Amino acid sequence: MVFSSIPFLFFFLPLCLILYYLVPFKVKNYILLVFSLVFYAWGEPIYILLMLFETLSDYTLGRIMDKAADGSIRRKMCLALSVIIDLSVLGFFKYTDFLIESVNAFAGTAFTPLGLGLPIGISFFTFQTMSYTIDLYKKEVAVEKNYFYYLTYVSMFPQLIAGPIVRFSTVNEELHERKIDFEGFIQGGLRFLQGLFKKVLLANTIGSLWEVIKAAAFASTGELSVLSSWLGAMCFTLQLYFDFSAYSDMAIGMGRMLGFHYLENFNYPLSAVSVTDFWRRWHISLSTWFRDYVYIPLGGNRHGELKQLRNMFVVWFLTGLWHGAAWNFILWGLFYGVLLALEKNIWGKALGKLPGVLQHLYAMFIYVTGFVIFVFDDMGQLGHYLKIMFGMSGAPVVNADILWYLRNNFLILILGCIISFPVYPWLRGKLRSAAKGNGGLSEMITRETFITILRSSFYIILFFLTTAYLVNDTYNPFLYFRF
Repeated sequence: MVFSSIPFLFFFLPLCLILYYLVPFKVKNYILLVFSLVFYAWGEPIYILLMLFETLSDYTLGRIMDKAADGSIRRKMCLALSVIIDLSVLGFFKYTDFLIESVNAFAGTAFTPLGLGLPIGISFFTFQTMSYTIDLYKKEVAVEKNYFYYLTYVSMFPQLIAGPIVRFSTVNEELHERKIDFEGFIQGGLRFLQGLFKKVLLANTIGSLWEVIKAAAFASTGELSVLSSWLGAMCFTLQLYFDFSAYSDMAIGMGRMLGFHYLENFNYPLSAVSVTDFWRRWHISLSTWFRDYVYIPLGGNRHGELKQLRNMFVVWFLTGLWHGAAWNFILWGLFYGVLLALEKNIWGKALGKLPGVLQHLYAMFIYVTGFVIFVFDDMGQLGHYLKIMFGMSGAPVVNADILWYLRNNFLILILGCIISFPVYPWLRGKLRSAAKGNGGLSEMITRETFITILRSSFYIILFFLTTAYLVNDTYNPFLYFRF
C-alpha cells in the first residue's frame, strides 16, 4: 500500500485518523501501532516477524544496557550485539544475493542465489533501531521502558517505508506526551496534500516522459540524440526528487496530524550551488545519520587529511551500498566521495568565487550525471546511456524527437523546474511581508486569514485533481520503496 493509492487515501488513512482522534490519549499509541502493523502487513505479512525480532532484540538489549555501569563490559557487549544483529539482518536480506552474483561474475563460479525478497523499508527502520541503541549507549536518550511504545516508534506508518529516518531523540518525548489539536491537523493535512500533488501530478507525469526517453535509448530503430538524453536525465532527476521529497512531505504531514514533529528531509536540493551544498539539502536524515554514526566516530576531520579522506570514502561507499545491492550504487557513492574530496581540497574556494549561475550549472551537471549512474543497475546500459550523453556513441547532437518531447511536456517540465526551486517560500514571504507592512492588526489578521484560506482552497482543488489522475492512471511507482 502506498500513500498515493486509492485504498490508502479513502479507507486506511481516514479510518486511522477517526479512531485515533476518538480514543483517549493513553490508547492513541496502540491505535497507531495496530494500523502501522496492518499497513506493513498489507504487502509483506511474513516480514512483520522480522521487525518484531529486531525491535524486541534492541529493546531488550537497551534495557540491559541501561542497568549496566558506564564503560562496563556488559554495556559494551549489549551495544555490539545490538549493532551486529541489526546489520546481520540487513546484510542477509539485502546483500546476500548480490554477494553471490558478484562472486559468480568475478570467480566464474555457479553458486545459486537464494532469491530472497527484500523486506520493504528495511534500510530505514534498521537505521532507526541502530540509532536508538547507539544514542542510549552514549546516554543521549533515556531508555524506553514500554516495548509497545518502542515498537510504535519503529513501525509508525508515516515514516516506515521510505523515511525520513526518524531518530528516537526526535520523538521520544512525544511518544509519551504530545499536543494534538486542530491547527496541527490542518497544517499536517496541507503538507500531506502538497506531497500528494508532487508525487501524482509531477513525479508520475515527468517519470512517464523519462520512461519514453529511456526506451528510445535502447530501441533497435531510431537514435536518441545527445540533447534528448540530457533531457531524459533531467526528467529522471526531477522524478526522483519529487517522488522522494513527496514521500517525506506526506510523512511529515501525517506525523503532524498525529502530533509528531519529524525533521525536514529536503531543502530544495536542486537549487544547490555545489556538491557539498547538494548533500546538505538532499536526504538530510541519511547524510546526518552517516555523519553522526560513521564519519565522526571514525575521527571525522580531526586526524589529518589522509585519515579524513579515508573517512569520507568509507562514508560514501556505505552511502552507495545503503541505497541498493548493485555495483552502480557503489559507483554512485564513490562518485560523490571523489567530488566532495576534490571540492574540499582543490577547487572548492575557486568555485565559490564564480557567478551564482555558473555554480548552479556546475552542481546541476554533477547531480544529473550522478542520477544516471543511480538509475541503471545494468552496467552495460549505464555505459551506453553515458556514451550518448557525452557524444561518444555516434548519435546526433539533436534531432526532431526533442521537439516532440518538449512540445508535449513543456508546461509540466517548466512547472517542475519552478517548484524544485524555492520560489513558493519566497512568494509566501513577500505576501506576508506585504500583509504586515500595511494596515493595522485587524487588517493584518484578515489578510493572513485570506492567505490561509486561499492556500487551503488551492490544496483542496489539487486533491481532487490528483484523485482524478490516480483513478485514470496506472503509472504510480514509489522509487524509494526498494531501499
